[in-house]
Amino acid sequence: MATAAQWVAGARPRTLPAAIAPVLIGTGAAAAIDRADLGLALLALLVSLALQVGVNYANDYSDGVRGTDSERVGPVRLVGQRLAAPSSVKAAAFLCFGFAGVAGLALVTLANTLPLLVVGALSVVAAWRYTGGDKPYGYRGLGEVYVFVFFGLVATLGTLYTQAHRVTVAGFLGACGVGLLATAILVANNLRDIPTDAVTGKRTLAVRLGDRTTRRLYAACVALAFALAGGAAVVTPWTLLALGALPLGAREMRRVLGGASGRDLIPALAGTGATQLAYAVLLTTGLALAG
Repeated sequence: MATAAQWVAGARPRTLPAAIAPVLIGTGAAAAIDRADLGLALLALLVSLALQVGVNYANDYSDGVRGTDSERVGPVRLVGQRLAAPSSVKAAAFLCFGFAGVAGLALVTLANTLPLLVVGALSVVAAWRYTGGDKPYGYRGLGEVYVFVFFGLVATLGTLYTQAHRVTVAGFLGACGVGLLATAILVANNLRDIPTDAVTGKRTLAVRLGDRTTRRLYAACVALAFALAGGAAVVTPWTLLALGALPLGAREMRRVLGGASGRDLIPALAGTGATQLAYAVLLTTGLALAG
């Protein structure tokens, strides 16, 4: 029987910046055109956090029952380490998805954006199919695409649209930037797991590309995110505030490009999450000042 602390660890709290950052930027983009609504932003945050925790539990369950989690380095694996029954972890995942659905319904109803219910439903399906189902796309090298789309474009622009009923150039560039940093987190995670994933048949993008190219992909994601923040200065120079997070990103790029592997890559995951959150806070501040 897993302890409460193990359940919390299984939720992988270090990944939560990937859920918080897009909501911040979406709200900042709404503030830039004087349409921010903090109540709707809070609902969007609840949806995003619930989906993030839900997908973490879903991945724990699906990887665990497939036997691909038993030898991994990194956070607690509830199923893979036999700390909790697979059925309990699966139920926790769907409880989170259900909560996200209820909060999402409240969000789109209050925002009068009911068509976004379809997007929300697709987000839940995509979260489950990442490692679940007969043909999980996370095992076919498509996980990074999912993260960029749903924790970048969908989460950011969905937050913006529920508040402003429109999408802006600054919002789109911010969505791409935060999506690239979320992708970098997954790239670092999969880089760490190349040895075990290759053995168990989990053909992530990192396994397909190999160690060296995966490290370059990580650096490209981080660098391009900051380039996009610079490009957004065409809309408002205040977005250059996001470059204040560049030293954090540069530190993690040096760590990854320097050859860190296995447990030595765990700080890169936390560091990239911190980079993403700092990037989001600074970019959101810049967008709000532009309003």
